[in-house]
Amino acid sequence: MCTLVELAVLEATACPLIGLNSSGANREGGVRHGDCDGGENPLSGIDDFLYAASHFSMLMDGQFMYSKTLWCAVCIWVIVAGCRTITPAGRAKVINEPPETSKNDSSAVPAVGIWRAPGLESKLLQASMTSDDSGVDLIPTATRESRAPWGRPDLGSIYSRTSKSDEYQRNPIIVIPGILGSKLVDESGRRVVWGEFGGNGIDPSTVEGARLLALPMGEGEALKDLTDTIEVSGPLDTLNVRVFGVLFQMAAYRDIVTALGIGGYRDSPDELDPQDVRCFQFAYDWRRDNVETAAQLHQFILEKKALVEAERQARFGDDAEPVRFDIVAHSMGGVMARYYLQYGDAPLPEDGSLPEINWKGAQYVDRLVMVAPPNAGSLQAVEYLTQGVQFSRFFSKYEPALLGTMPSVYQLLPRTRHRPVVSGSRRETVDLYDPQVWVHARWGFFNPTQSEQLRYLLPNEPDPLRRLEVAYGHLAKCLRRAERFHAAIDVKVDPPEGTTIHLIASDAHPTVFQYAIDNRGALSPTARVAGDGLVTRHSALMDERLSDNGKWAPRLKSPIKWDSVTFLFTDHLGLTKDPAFTDNVLYLLIESPR
Repeated sequence: MCTLVELAVLEATACPLIGLNSSGANREGGVRHGDCDGGENPLSGIDDFLYAASHFSMLMDGQFMYSKTLWCAVCIWVIVAGCRTITPAGRAKVINEPPETSKNDSSAVPAVGIWRAPGLESKLLQASMTSDDSGVDLIPTATRESRAPWGRPDLGSIYSRTSKSDEYQRNPIIVIPGILGSKLVDESGRRVVWGEFGGNGIDPSTVEGARLLALPMGEGEALKDLTDTIEVSGPLDTLNVRVFGVLFQMAAYRDIVTALGIGGYRDSPDELDPQDVRCFQFAYDWRRDNVETAAQLHQFILEKKALVEAERQARFGDDAEPVRFDIVAHSMGGVMARYYLQYGDAPLPEDGSLPEINWKGAQYVDRLVMVAPPNAGSLQAVEYLTQGVQFSRFFSKYEPALLGTMPSVYQLLPRTRHRPVVSGSRRETVDLYDPQVWVHARWGFFNPTQSEQLRYLLPNEPDPLRRLEVAYGHLAKCLRRAERFHAAIDVKVDPPEGTTIHLIASDAHPTVFQYAIDNRGALSPTARVAGDGLVTRHSALMDERLSDNGKWAPRLKSPIKWDSVTFLFTDHLGLTKDPAFTDNVLYLLIESPR
């Protein structure tokens, strides 16, 4: 399973130059952070080759060093020798640049590059189209300087005119990251509790580090009352990784903001032009209950709504309309946002009943775009809570007892009715909401290897048995809360008119769908299905055909009314780096009919 930090650390420790072209642009993203005009940074054939060769060489064993070097030398010679004469099949090449002419002259040749396919001497493939005598391009065309690399859309040209439309007709954007997507610091602001490895970042294997990152546990107290002094310092745009004292900054959620920048959305008030639209990033404490986070999102939206409405009132006067938002939410952020649409800031009742569906949040939201959401949970949450996680061999492990203090992780568990964990030769369903299952399987807090971690987390409980009792009570509260949260968001109900929900996910990577548990509590995967490596296609869609007693049906059955569904062919973390993601999101937000 590849996670955000694993990807960052692997890229960082392999070589600080891999993934960068000669201009410093990120090889995967295509657009550098801050380059919000949509201009791509084309790579030359040699850059492309060196990028591929460097990754290939890391996969080769040392015994093939000689043949590998020879192969690289031959390929470089072929590219250098033939780059002037070889044109890739199907790739157009510019054969001339006509002189500049007035667009008011309808008979004039457009002053853009004329593209002709190899072998065709007079076939015009692209030209400018004008709407009237004003000379404004109806369909903007790529210039020689801004043309995107082969196989990638020139998004700057495609969306340039729409992104410059009058901003009061477009909704401001709120970007919501997923779990691990916000930076956490201690109350002094000097120690980074999450968001940096090495340097000022904590070490979770130490007593201090474990206590800082874990949430408190206590008997007789509700989860909402178990608070600490950790603060949210902002979204995790970049992840700081120190390896042998060298600092690497890896892009985290910066890709989404950069993608929106192409469409004229800006997250800095100092950079706003008259035609630009506000983009806000909602950072939150991802360890805590998603219902608490939804209430914080409500206050955040009210504050930003008042801000934008005041700005538009000053600019447009009485023509300014009430502000609604579009939300782009990644992973767990999308699941939390869906609760917010249905229930607003309403808490889950203490008596175990479900809150009334009032669609309070939907009145402020026009479109919710959910990116790789684990709507039906993810088995990665089971892995984290039973085995812990070590993001890289260079850094300490995050123990399951530490992660088990966080209610949000339990709320990512898959639904029991979908049979994510089975046991015995008869493959009986294991109830993940039952705390006794965790005790008997020796999962999480109850693994004997976690006794030392529990001593760190409960320093006021000297008796090991008492520590286990407190941990059991905390586990039961988290599982009960997760079950009720799942029941609340699994209710089948359509959103009110004027609010739509959209899905962007992946179904190109085998993803673990089911585990079998043996008599020692060990888990082993028994089934993989289409997904993004972390979230299955079924979970993203919230496909309830899995719980229909095994009866297959040709049509999707989901409690979520999807207005559109888009599948891409990359992994969980690669989705927001994919140009197809940017293209589809921008079309959805700024061009599609409403």
